[in-house]
Amino acid sequence: MEYVRDFIGEFLGTFLLVLFGCGSVAVSVLFNSHNGLFQIALIWGVGVSLAIYATRHLSCAHLNPAVTLAMVASKRMALRKMPAYLLAQFTGAFCAGLGLYFLFNPSIVAFEAARHIVRGTPESMQVAKMFGEYYQLPGSETVVSLPLAIGAEAVGTFLLVLMIFSLTEGCNLGRPDDNVAPLFIGLSVSSAICLVAPLTQAGLNPARDFGPRLVAWLFGWGSAAFPDQSGGFFYVYILAPVIGALAAGLLFTCVLEPLMKKTACQCN
Repeated sequence: MEYVRDFIGEFLGTFLLVLFGCGSVAVSVLFNSHNGLFQIALIWGVGVSLAIYATRHLSCAHLNPAVTLAMVASKRMALRKMPAYLLAQFTGAFCAGLGLYFLFNPSIVAFEAARHIVRGTPESMQVAKMFGEYYQLPGSETVVSLPLAIGAEAVGTFLLVLMIFSLTEGCNLGRPDDNVAPLFIGLSVSSAICLVAPLTQAGLNPARDFGPRLVAWLFGWGSAAFPDQSGGFFYVYILAPVIGALAAGLLFTCVLEPLMKKTACQCN
């Protein structure tokens, strides 16, 4: 029963997170509804906060495989729980991608027809980016190398996970009340997106990227969904967030947490 509760919590939370977040990208691409990065980043942050509030009494509301791995590596969660968490997160993200596809498919078809875009061609990445992220887009003036993209995703996820630890661990006397911590986590997501999205679209979450990207692959985008034949997708949007999250967990557990505990004792 415990694993079922964990699975439902992580599935629902990740579903909501991706639905709201990728939905904001979709309406921006298809309808030009949002002006500028800040609006999309803020919607992502609000989506994360709402997802945490909705599910944190079912699971730990990680909603991100990188966060789960960091929690397990820092011994804040039992290893036996990890498979249920990861499966729920990837499944929830995939189902959210499906929901977005069926919700917006008529608009996607009209958008492609109006601009003479053939699904599966490099030009169709302009639509596929509402599902998965791209650090290289045809016609983009920003040139991002694979190493830079990897570094950006690792740094962005490092900052996000470091803030999650800092905002939720009891050793930090400066943390907010538990009732408002999800709001600050959401703002941390928004801040990280504003920092790295111009380079990589800011995945910061392997499930958030792979689940919807798989939907795009299944529904006709094909090689445009996974365009980098050198494995850049895996290195940038799967491996880099995991590395960044593990580094943040290690820093907090080995360095910051002992210092915070020592400071707390001195204050008492």
